[in-house]
Amino acid sequence: MNEDIIKGKWKQLKGDAQRKWGKLTNDDLDVVEGNREYLIGRIQERTGRARDIVEREVKEFERRLSA
Repeated sequence: MNEDIIKGKWKQLKGDAQRKWGKLTNDDLDVVEGNREYLIGRIQERTGRARDIVEREVKEFERRLSA
């Protein structure tokens, strides 16, 4: 999914992101505002997981949204 589309629909997608990565707070998601790099960074911060794993998850999240 195009990052511009994600940014445009971010308010609708925040709930999906919070369900997928439950450790993200509403404040985290407000700061992210659909920015892929910020999202990856916040997930890494909150979960302590490796960047490559988080990037794969975000890519899959984006793919699922565009299906």
